[in-house]
Amino acid sequence: MATRAANNRLAREYLAIQKNPPPYIQAHPSEANILEWHFIITGPEDTPYEHGQYWGTLVFPPDYPFKPPAIRMMTPSGRFQTSTRLCLSISDFHPKSFNPAWEVSTILIGLLSFMTSEEMTTGSISTSAADRRILAHRTRWWNSTGGGSGVLDPATGAVVPNTVASSGPTGRGVGWGDMGKRFRSEWPQVDSENWEWMKVERINMHTGMAVVRVGETWMRRHKMLVGAIVLLVYVLLARILE
Repeated sequence: MATRAANNRLAREYLAIQKNPPPYIQAHPSEANILEWHFIITGPEDTPYEHGQYWGTLVFPPDYPFKPPAIRMMTPSGRFQTSTRLCLSISDFHPKSFNPAWEVSTILIGLLSFMTSEEMTTGSISTSAADRRILAHRTRWWNSTGGGSGVLDPATGAVVPNTVASSGPTGRGVGWGDMGKRFRSEWPQVDSENWEWMKVERINMHTGMAVVRVGETWMRRHKMLVGAIVLLVYVLLARILE
């Protein structure tokens, strides 16, 4: 149970982060426990995580801010082990170095900075940039389906068990194999947006990747790119012929 000081501090920080959220970061405390926070990091542009949706938790000690939280990432990213405590200067691995002036936003900004670096620590892993880009594309699917364990029933609109084995990224711990229930309970609006995105992008529920229709040509799949190239060529020719 949180002390009164921790409760007041975290409530104040939640108001602050709602009013002025850090770039690429969303966060809120669980309704059942103010010491358990859930966050989403959106992968920054020009990184292997671009447009990825990375869900994680901060679990604060009852005497916060005098001790730091445990930090875990749930979504496979190719950077961190899932559901594993991360050893960072801002995490519970280093309580003596934690500054009580640091806030939730400070912690998450520090986590994002570490994520986009190549520094290694307990709980981190090393993979290629190409693998991280593939995982980034699958993050929304992974979060909302529990790693492919759930599919949307078109008749009822409910998420039901996926009877076909998933060939997407594997994982363990929180969120894995639960049909997206835990993520959905903490992020209902984001979850709804994820399902709409998967529908628009024609995401395969078993792999987390976009479906390529049989007989669909490369030019049809990339018509926006082709259109942009044609327009660019037209403009260049017009300038040359002036």
